[in-house]
Amino acid sequence: MLARVVLTGVGESVLDVAAHERAVASAHAGAVVTFAGVVRDHDGGRSVAALTYEAHPDADRVLGEIAARVAARSGAVRVAVSHRVGDLAIGDVALVAAVSSAHRAQAFAACGDLVEEVKAALPVWKRQVFADGTHEWVGAL
Repeated sequence: MLARVVLTGVGESVLDVAAHERAVASAHAGAVVTFAGVVRDHDGGRSVAALTYEAHPDADRVLGEIAARVAARSGAVRVAVSHRVGDLAIGDVALVAAVSSAHRAQAFAACGDLVEEVKAALPVWKRQVFADGTHEWVGAL
């Protein structure tokens, strides 16, 4: 069975981890692995008060290409990945990745690869505001 990308997206809507799991479910899959990247209250020893993600206009297309590459090389059955943009609060989900495959090792490896490639190549930038009022951009060139 050829791998399929079943869901990708970059947008302001709240991300639903369970919906990504359902999207990759398949009778051919013996394993489903999900990852949820959640906004934490600290970074580098500093207290984070708020953050905003911004995306390049091509981010949707790039995310689809990343998912297709990972699906093709991993042997996964189905792949779903989404990234949220806009203002996020502590505890909000910023990134969801879900992968199904015939076997668990394959699913874990593919999901890990998917998350790492998204973090490395997706044109999304994070503006962190710290509790002391200072801020920084993460991932901006």
